Order: sequence, then C-alpha cells, then structure tokens
Amino acid sequence: MAGAAVSLLRTVPGAGKGGSPRTVLVVMCVGYFLVLLDVTIVNVALPRIGSGLGADVSGLQWVVDGYALALASLMLTAGTLGDLHGHKRLVLIGLIVFGAGSLACGLAPGVAVLVAARVVQGMGAALLLPGTLAIISDAFPEGAGQAKAIGVWAGIGSLALPAGPLLGGALVDGFGWRAIFLLNVPIVLVALAWAGAIVRESREPQARGLDLPGLLLASLLLPATTFAFIQGGRPGGGSVPVVATAVVALAALVALALVERRRGDEAMLPLALFRRAGFSVANTAAGTMNLCTLGTLFVLMLFLQSLQHRPPLEAGLAIVPLFAPLAVLAPFGGRLTGWIGARLPAGAGLLIAAAGLALLTGVTPSSGYGALLPAFLLWGVGLGLLTPAVVAAAIASVPGERSGLASAINNTARQAGGAIGIAVAGAIAGRPGSGAHFVHGFHTVALGSALLYVVAAVLALRLLPGHLLPRAGHDRRPADGRTRQSPRRRTGGGTEK
Repeated sequence: MAGAAVSLLRTVPGAGKGGSPRTVLVVMCVGYFLVLLDVTIVNVALPRIGSGLGADVSGLQWVVDGYALALASLMLTAGTLGDLHGHKRLVLIGLIVFGAGSLACGLAPGVAVLVAARVVQGMGAALLLPGTLAIISDAFPEGAGQAKAIGVWAGIGSLALPAGPLLGGALVDGFGWRAIFLLNVPIVLVALAWAGAIVRESREPQARGLDLPGLLLASLLLPATTFAFIQGGRPGGGSVPVVATAVVALAALVALALVERRRGDEAMLPLALFRRAGFSVANTAAGTMNLCTLGTLFVLMLFLQSLQHRPPLEAGLAIVPLFAPLAVLAPFGGRLTGWIGARLPAGAGLLIAAAGLALLTGVTPSSGYGALLPAFLLWGVGLGLLTPAVVAAAIASVPGERSGLASAINNTARQAGGAIGIAVAGAIAGRPGSGAHFVHGFHTVALGSALLYVVAAVLALRLLPGHLLPRAGHDRRPADGRTRQSPRRRTGGGTEK
C-alpha cells in the first residue's frame, strides 16, 4: 500500500503559481470541513441505512468505524508522506480518494460494499487532513497571521460537528441516506480544481523517513481490536475467530511497542515522548474523550430514532445543543488554557461532561426533550473546555520541533478512541429492537462513559501542567532530555475535534 501511494504521488503535478493566502485558507478549510463532517453526519442516517440495506447493529458499527479506523491508522504516516513528497500532492490525492469513496458509498448495493467504501473515504481523509494545516502554515508564514489562520481553520472544523447532524437529518429526510455521501462529490471536484490551481507545493527536505513496520503494525492493531469488540458483543462472541483476533491484536500491540522503541526518534510513534507525564495524560484524555463521546453518540442516535421514533431531521436538531457549545466555547477554552494552563480547563471539562452523561441514565423512551436538554448542554460545555486543553497540553509537553508530531499523535488518539468506543458501546447496548435490554445498555454506556471521564479528570488534575503553557520552541530538548540543535520539523498534525 505504501509503495502504491508513493507511485501515485509521483503522478500528481505539484506545480502552481499559488493564489492569495486567504483563498488558499478557504480551500483548505473546505477539505478539513468535509473530513470532520463525515465523522458525525453518518450517525443520523444509521437507522435508515440499517433498514435500507438490512444491516444489523454490528454492520452499522462498521459503517462508522470503517472511516474512523482508516483515518486513525494512516494519519501519522500521511504527515510523513507529505513531508517527503509534498503536501499539495497529498491533499490532491486525498481529495481524489475521498471523493471516490463518497461516490462508492452513495451507490453501495449492500452493507459490505458500504463499509469498504467508508474505509476508502477514511484513507482519503487521512491523506488530506495533515496537509491542510501544513499548506496553511506555508501560506501564512508570519507568526500573528499564521495564528489567526489556524484559528479560522480550527473554527471551521468545529462548525462541522453541529452541521453534521443538521445537514444529515435534512438530507436523509428529503432525499434518503445516500445523499449524505453523494453531496461530497461535487464539492470535492470544485475543491480539487481550485486547490490544483492556487496551492503551491511544499515539502520538508529534512523530513524523517517512512516507518513502514510501524505503519503495518498499527494498521493491523486497530482493525483487529475493533473486530474483537464488535464481534465479541454478538451471540457467539467467544468463538474461535473472535478470540484469535483478540490474540492478534495483543500481539500487534506488543510488536508495535518493541519496533517503535527500537527505531527511537525515527519511529512513527516515538515512545520516548510518552515518558513525559503531561503528554501521556493529554493523549489519554483525548482518547477517552472520543471513546466516550462517539460511543455514546452511536447508541444515542439509535435510541432517539428507533425507540423515541424521531425522524432524522428532528434527531439531528435534538443534538445540536451537544455540539454547539463545542464550536462556541473552543476559542474561549483555548485562551483560558493559555492563561492558566491545561490542568483546570481539562479537569473541569471532563467533570462537567461526566455530569451530562450521568443525566442520560435517567432518560427513557417516553422522556420528553426537557430531560435530554440539560444532559446535552453539560456534555457539550465540558467538551468545549476539554478539547483545546488536551491539544495544547500535548503540544506544550514536547520540544518545539516536535509540535506537529505531537498534534498528529493527539489526533490519532482521538480517532482510535472513537473507533473503539463505537465498537464497545454497540456491543454493550445490542439491538434497538430488543426494547428494555437496549435501554439498559444505553444507560450502562452513559454511566460507564461518565465514570471514565471522572477517572481521566483525576489524572488531568494531578498531572497536567497547572501553569502558563510555554511558547512553541521554548523547550528544545528531545524527548530523552539530551541537548540537540536541529531545525524545526512539521508533520502536518492538526487539531481535529
């Protein structure tokens, strides 16, 4: 796969005189928006996909997780490929792959084809996402202008989260579930032509090489883990294939740790960085955040539509109060973290979100919206405080030249956590048609998520920095503490929510 990607890279032209920085920013934000939109837009369509294609809960889990797994498995490698072969090339290839996957999703005749197409979509998203930030950084080289541009980029990404359920609900109600995927195709074609014409090529001449063993092991670890959780929650979950897959996942985890430790600074996932308590806790909190949020959201959307019988658009409108605070509060949370450090915003965000999740344990199929709204608001406010804090803490915990890598690892932790969370939550809740059993499973998922948030809050309040975060490049030591003089490298990691 890596060899094919490199061959394709050489066929994509990297020319282009370059447009105005603002125009480049708009095009890159379009690509970033599409990547994040497809994280949430599919949730509101799940019941219609299930009835239309005859998919059970495990099939719907794979529809969501196929995208998340490909994105999580390839994101770190995509940043390195962009450094080596050019970020413009990666973005253009990412758009092509994402658009082709979207078209295949919209035309899928069955759930197996849909899952495969979602994997293709995720591969395109992984190639696209890191390059958007790298290209914006090149278009805005000045410190103040670059910070404002990245703020716009992050804000547009935040808007994709509430837009997903709203747009998805409207499209599913008006045109059917296939429309949520087919809509991407014309947007991708416009963005592809626009980016090809105005974006200048950029690469990192001193970029580290591709960690092929790490890529292969990570690409085995996440799908095997997810398969074991999804199939383990079905009748016959203790079968030989499920147990064998769990053993493979454990072996891949051990092998990845050994390989990455041996490769040291050239590893895709340098383990020395995790010796820093702040970095480890920030990524643990980030993974927990998506594990609980996306896992609970998966079950919640089935609950709202299958048990409370809300149509897709109404279900999408219902959860806007969950995502709207994230878009509104994220900039404030970032400034607050800059003033007082990551410890209090992250800890408070986790505890507030835990309170919201705990309230969901009292919701029943006959509950009105008044019982849901406080839970959604608390949950969303907590995420709005937490998200920028864990990103900032991860970046501030490493040397300046490793900030891009730290951000990419943080993104990967979130996507991997989300994929596993959907697998676990679906396994616990079971089928919506099971009635009281599904409601009990929904409450168990919400309560378990709340407890995990509390545990993560304790770790954050004890180990994250409780002071002003250092400026980029303030600590120039490598992760092993030795002194080193080296130019700053960028891996194109982003701040995806």
